[in-house]
This record gives sequence, C-alpha cells and structure tokens, in this order.
Amino acid sequence: AGMLWANSHGWQPNPRGAFWSAVAVVAVVVNITPVGSSDPASLAAYGRIAALGHDPYTFLPASLPGGVHNPYVALVDPRWRTTPSVYGPVATWTHLVAALAGGSRPWLTIWVLMIMTGVAYLAAGYLLLRSAANPVRAGLIWAANPLLIYVLVMGAQLDAFVALAGIAAILISRRGATLWHDLATGALIGVAMGIKINAAFVALGIAVPLIRERDWARLLRIAGFAAVATFCLYFFTYGVNALRPLPEASARVITPSFWRLFQFIGDQVAGEGTVNALMGVLWPLLLLLLAWYLYNRLSPDVPAVLAATCALTFAWVLVAPWSLPWYTAVAWVTLALLPRNSLTRWLTLATLVPALLHFSAGQPDSHPGGPAPTP
Repeated sequence: AGMLWANSHGWQPNPRGAFWSAVAVVAVVVNITPVGSSDPASLAAYGRIAALGHDPYTFLPASLPGGVHNPYVALVDPRWRTTPSVYGPVATWTHLVAALAGGSRPWLTIWVLMIMTGVAYLAAGYLLLRSAANPVRAGLIWAANPLLIYVLVMGAQLDAFVALAGIAAILISRRGATLWHDLATGALIGVAMGIKINAAFVALGIAVPLIRERDWARLLRIAGFAAVATFCLYFFTYGVNALRPLPEASARVITPSFWRLFQFIGDQVAGEGTVNALMGVLWPLLLLLLAWYLYNRLSPDVPAVLAATCALTFAWVLVAPWSLPWYTAVAWVTLALLPRNSLTRWLTLATLVPALLHFSAGQPDSHPGGPAPTP
C-alpha cells in the first residue's frame, strides 16, 4: 500500500531494479519453512502417492505406507488426510517432479515445490515487466508485492502457476489473430485448466472481447483448441478419476464466507443440507452480476480481456462459498496490466483479510483427535 501510494504521488523506481529486488527476496523465502497454509504438505503427499505409482485422485494420503507414522502423512493437516487430490494433471506432474527429487524426505519435496512456485511467480513477473505499458506499476502490483510473495510463494500455492499460464494466454491472444496465436492461446488455457479448473475464468475473459467484436471464427478456434487441450490433459493421463473429486470439493462452504450464515439459517429452518442445492444456483448468478458491476467500474478504454478476466476472478473470490486468499492470483496478474483504478485497494483487502484469518504457520491444526503441532 505504501509503495502504490508513493507511486501515485510521483515515485518512479527503476522497474528492473524492483524486479531484481523481488528475485532476491523470493530466493530467500523459498528456503524457509512454508507459512500461511498447510497446503504444501498435502501437495507433497499427492506427489509421493504418484511417485509410488498410485493414483492421487483415488489413493488417499492416509493410505500411504505407515499411515499417520509416514513422514509425509504426519505433516498433512488431519482434515485433509482422507481427501484425494482436487487439482488437475499438470499440477500432479509438478507434485510428482518434486516427490521424485524428495524421495522419502518430505522436507526436500516441499522445498522443491517452493522453488518451483517461486520460479513460476517470477516468470509471470518477467512477462509483466516486458509487456506492461507501465512497467513500474506492474512491478509493484505483482513481482515486488510482499503480500503476494507471502501468500503465493511462501505458501507454495499452485495459483502462481495458474497466473503464469493465464497471463501468457492473454498476452498471446492480444498479440495476434493468426491460427498459431489462437492455437497457442488455447493450449495455454488447457494447461492452466490442467492445473486448477478455475482457470476457466481466463477462458471466459478472453472470450468477452471476441463476443463484443463478434469475431466468432476466433472464438470458435480458441474455444476448440482449449477444449481439446483440456480433454487430452485430463483423459489421456488420469482419466475421469481426475474429475471425480471436484463435485464434492465444489460443495464445500468455508468460514468466514457469508454463505456459511446462509447455510446455518437454512439448516435451522428447512433442515440440514437442504440449502446446498440453492446455493449452487445462487452463487454463480451473484458472481456474474458482481463481475458485470466490477467490469463497468473500469474505464472503457482499458483492454476488455484484462478488465473481464480481472472482474470475473475478483467476483469469484468474493462470492464463492469456498474461497482462499491465494485464489486472487489471476485477478492480481491482470490488474498489474491495467492503469490505476479503485479495484486495487479492494483486491488488497480481499487478499489480506482472508490471509490473516486463515493463517496457520504451515503446521497442521491442533484440535481434538489431531496431533499437536511440532515445534
């Protein structure tokens, strides 16, 4: 906030200097214990499962040899030890690479995961530096943003990879309209969706300007290439198993989402579980309405693909029943290419407040029935 305020009052740091400062910081933080989330332990366990030849979409972390005494399982939050992977096959490959390097040592697997996340984060920052009309603002919004370094890199979150693939797809779609540009855009969308399925918002953002311009040929080409890439990544790797955990995951409601209050009142009035189907209908409608409002808050002169993607992903973070601070990554990476606007302060709050509320210091929660955190 201080850097952005100073920038708005005339401070113009060297953008390359800001980027290399971020490189130095990331080079340090990838070498310490992950904080802010216990997710890296789960990702490492999924990688270990894949490295042993099992399917992480059907084989549970608790089923690893030795059970809770397995060094990988011991680090996983007790709530997630019986949960299969809900990430795409591309994400599983990153987990597998880390686990092959780590072997029976989960600390090494997690270390490799953090290094890979840091590289993806900085790669996205480099793309922004090379393509932004205002590289100073882009550097402060993304690469040199301490909040994002903490949330994404120190938590080893896959959303850094989604942001990298997403912004690459957007930049290529804007660079040209040839068949090869559309093929590359569709392939990158497929890769992003092969990491986390919420990358579909990038595809929707790219579609918005094409629909406005009635460029149906490009829209069909990109949509077709993206669909083929996504289908191939899922069904020629882990098959339909990679999609089976998604319905259950999409039905979760997290505190402090306002949907939790809605669910509580509905359960008291109509009986437990009766409002879940209603929520499944209401929140996508609310998302589209809020995205439309945010999209219209931005200047009509800004690129529609950036405005649409930022608005869609920001609205999703605000209204989805299950939302975490690192889900804002795509909104941030697109915001970095937009001129100054009022969404910046709201996105900062939408990232900071959940980050504080969900802070876990990287350790499993200590609760009845679960192990106490290790020193």
